[in-house]
Amino acid sequence: MSDADTGTRVQQGLQTSRALRWTLGTGMAAMVAIGLVLLFLLTQATNNRELYERNYARLFAVNMVVAAMLLLVIGWIAFRLARRLRQGRFGSRLLVKLAAVFALAGFAPGMLIYVVSYQFVSRSIESWFDVKVEGALEAGLNLGRTTLETLSTDLASKSRSAAQQLQDTSDVTAGLVLERVREQLGGRDVMLWGGAGQLIASVGESQLQLNPERPGAQQFRAARSQRAVTWIEGLDDVPVPGAAETAHQARLKALVLVPTSGLGMLGENRFLMVTQALPEALVANALAVTEAYREYQERALAREGLRRMYIGTLTLSLFLAVFGAVLLAVLLGNQITRPLLLLADGVHQVAAGDLTPKAVLQGKDELGGLTRSFADMTQQLADARRAVEVSMEQVNAARANLQTILDNLTAGVMVLDAQGVIQSANPGATRILRVPLAACEGQRLADIEGLQEFGSRVQTQFDAFLGERGEHGLDHWQQSFELGGVPSGLAGQTADGTLTLVARGAELPGHARLLVFDDISEIVSAQRAQAWGEVARRLAHEIKNPLTPIQLSAERLEMKLSGKVDAPEQAILSKSVKTIVDQVDAMKRLVNEFRDYARLPAAELKPLDLNALVSEVLHLYGGENIHVPVHAELDARCPRIMGDAQQLRQVLHNLLQNAQDATETAARSGTDNSVTLRTQWVESSGRVRLSVLDHGTGFPENILKRAFEPYVTTKARGTGLGLAVVKKIADEHSSRIDLANRVVDEQVVGAQVSLSFAVEPVASA
Repeated sequence: MSDADTGTRVQQGLQTSRALRWTLGTGMAAMVAIGLVLLFLLTQATNNRELYERNYARLFAVNMVVAAMLLLVIGWIAFRLARRLRQGRFGSRLLVKLAAVFALAGFAPGMLIYVVSYQFVSRSIESWFDVKVEGALEAGLNLGRTTLETLSTDLASKSRSAAQQLQDTSDVTAGLVLERVREQLGGRDVMLWGGAGQLIASVGESQLQLNPERPGAQQFRAARSQRAVTWIEGLDDVPVPGAAETAHQARLKALVLVPTSGLGMLGENRFLMVTQALPEALVANALAVTEAYREYQERALAREGLRRMYIGTLTLSLFLAVFGAVLLAVLLGNQITRPLLLLADGVHQVAAGDLTPKAVLQGKDELGGLTRSFADMTQQLADARRAVEVSMEQVNAARANLQTILDNLTAGVMVLDAQGVIQSANPGATRILRVPLAACEGQRLADIEGLQEFGSRVQTQFDAFLGERGEHGLDHWQQSFELGGVPSGLAGQTADGTLTLVARGAELPGHARLLVFDDISEIVSAQRAQAWGEVARRLAHEIKNPLTPIQLSAERLEMKLSGKVDAPEQAILSKSVKTIVDQVDAMKRLVNEFRDYARLPAAELKPLDLNALVSEVLHLYGGENIHVPVHAELDARCPRIMGDAQQLRQVLHNLLQNAQDATETAARSGTDNSVTLRTQWVESSGRVRLSVLDHGTGFPENILKRAFEPYVTTKARGTGLGLAVVKKIADEHSSRIDLANRVVDEQVVGAQVSLSFAVEPVASA
């Protein structure tokens, strides 16, 4: 993960944490506000009876919901604390202790106040409904009623006496009598009603009314039957909380039947109605007693619900106190432990090797500064590790480059310690020495089979070099070695198994030793071939000149002495001359071969059809006189090659003659005693391959490695220049030449010589 991704992850984590704390705080504040509002509403409801009765169910339900939510939040906080404690997270025990302390600090006093308040509320409510209080209220209520009845009876008696004054009074003069009656009785209104319910006369406040209030028919009937009836108006008309205003409107009315004399013409009944105001103090006290008695009875009926309401209010207050204590514990605990948690988590991550940017707190206290210092330290460690990683990558890259160079070096490279123990070796060393040096690491070079002499001499060279280095200021040593007894099959190895190496040594830091060596056997072989060429050139020059005079002198002696000596001497002379001439011819042929090897002209490479050239040469190897037949296997797909036709003819002749000689020498019975000449198009390498296969005895192992050197031959009369010339022509054609024995069922059945030629380049469009 990159630094940008890690920083983004940390920033997102901080934003999520802040959002969670903000949401939790907002929710808690909302619930606390709701709880406080509910407490206020409960207080108002207990003071307002109608509000209490109207909203009791809703207030109770909302209180229960808030209480349940508070319980859930407290339970959720307790669950999180328990889970953190089970997980063993750092700071969990401290959080639990803080939560327990604050919860106990809020719960214990709250519970004490709750118990005291519970007892106080329960007993106070019960004391409100004492029997004595109820009896006093009933007595006051009865007293008010008795007083009103007394006033009603008195007013009825007085009204009947006043009605006697209207007995013989006509309707016209009734007003004067009514005024006098009003003054006598101290009434507010005095009215005279007819039997049909019509108003005859009135005095007082009713004079100002267009439609004065008329008694009911039932009241008229009661007055007619009982001679007098009284009632009170204004006490229950408008229920007002203030008794004084109601008392001003309260009035006592009396309706009495006016007696009639026998002188009456019509004999119609008349009724006198007297309205008298009740004393305000009496009415106010009566109303107050009545209202108190009513409220007392209502509260007595609902005192259990009232007690539950007060207790519910106290319980909700207790929940709020406990919740506030736990919330305060969690918030303060988080404030205290959050920096410690960040530091602990950061320490665990650093211990695990995670040096990504760490979260910090922006507070100005010491703990916030500690988190910032730890984040800076982690960043410095991350920078240092990045620098080390970059350095290691560079070192690894350099090491890989060095290893690649060492693996692809043709020279052998070994690192030894002071005792000559192999610490490392490149593939070139294994290839040159033909020993699995990778498996020999940890062993002394002088203890490896076949390399004892080489290891001892190398150790001797190092010891001498280290002894003379300070005196002569040398920084390396160089020496050539010829190794015998090493595994066979090495290029350039001589017939007796000798390998020529040139080695160079130097000291490395830490007392290690560097040994670099290369196989110069092929170089020595090439130098030897060059030396043989120079010898051949000089021999051709020095020997060829006296051969002709020797031959001519012998022939002249034979010609001069022929017929002049006796027969026995003549036979000796002829035989001696013939021997001289034959040997001179043999010497001439040898000198010519030397000349051809030493003065082989440079090849003129031209496009050439190899199959056509092979077919042309094979015409010379047909007929009945050929003891070893030659078969051709020509690949028609072979493209034209770049070659010198004259030199390639010589190559074909040399190879075919050697193959025929080897096959004829072996002379195996019952087998195919023929020579095969084969051409092949190798598409994978893009070259044309020419191979000559015989059925001879093959090459001995010591000859196989030096077959292309001059004068190396298995023939009794051979000069050893045939394959040397072939090798030289192959080099002129930049052709690779391979020589190997043909093996079938672990038996050598002949030899094979192969050459590969480059094809004619394709002309570009």
